[in-house]
Amino acid sequence: MAQTPVTTETRATVRYLPTSPYKVRQVLGLVRGLDVEAARRVLQFCEREAATDVLKLVDSAIANAEHNDNIAADELFISRAWADEGPTQKRWRPRARGRGTRIRKRTSHVTVIVSRYTDEELQRRTERETVAEATGRRTRTPIRRRRRVAVEEHDHEHDHEHDHDEAIETVATEGTVATNAAESVEAAEAPAAATATDTATEGDAEAATDESGEEQ
Repeated sequence: MAQTPVTTETRATVRYLPTSPYKVRQVLGLVRGLDVEAARRVLQFCEREAATDVLKLVDSAIANAEHNDNIAADELFISRAWADEGPTQKRWRPRARGRGTRIRKRTSHVTVIVSRYTDEELQRRTERETVAEATGRRTRTPIRRRRRVAVEEHDHEHDHEHDHDEAIETVATEGTVATNAAESVEAAEAPAAATATDTATEGDAEAATDESGEEQ
């Protein structure tokens, strides 16, 4: 019967953390199963308030593994992490009409366990890093890859919208130029038409005068 390889585990625990276990568990779910370097990177950029406390706890677990078990930090990953509910403090807040509302200040006990990768997994990681360095490619985590793709798609959409706006502005400009040209032509033709009209009027008046003279 094959035996399961024994892995070294190191834990760090914080008790009576003044944060709801529900909020802490959401942060722990982001880093569970990741190596410590990737976990620290995720927690540093996490916007949740509980991520700061979890990051301190992960650093404490790494320090315990290095000091107590003599394990290098690059050989560790977060194998288990959980948050238990601690005691809840009851407070009261005054409300309208003499009433009161209960305030529950929840606490939690958080535990993070880091384990060492097996020798086979460490060997595979070393081979992958060697191949990546030989080919000149940098290994990227799925989170960073998804973020880069999302940024590129956003930039492409922004460029498309910018080109569309420029096309609309060009058409509008051409239409304005054409309208101004037509108005200029009409303005230039208006004096000539008025002059022709005045000339015709004077000719009619002279003809009428000649006719009246001949009749007399």
